[in-house]
Amino acid sequence: MAKGKGNRLVITLECTEAKKEGAVVSRYSTTKNKKNNPERLELKKYNPNLRRHTLHKEIK
Repeated sequence: MAKGKGNRLVITLECTEAKKEGAVVSRYSTTKNKKNNPERLELKKYNPNLRRHTLHKEIK
């Protein structure tokens, strides 16, 4: 028997600092467990356009 779809979702993380500055926005895709983390995810990731680590928030 096959298992169900599960609790993992594919989400997109978008840079918030580049959006404020009007620069090119960097995006990352990852998965999260919607049962353990129901709120939106926020991670510090590298933005190659700004050449530094910035805060990335979940958009989808």
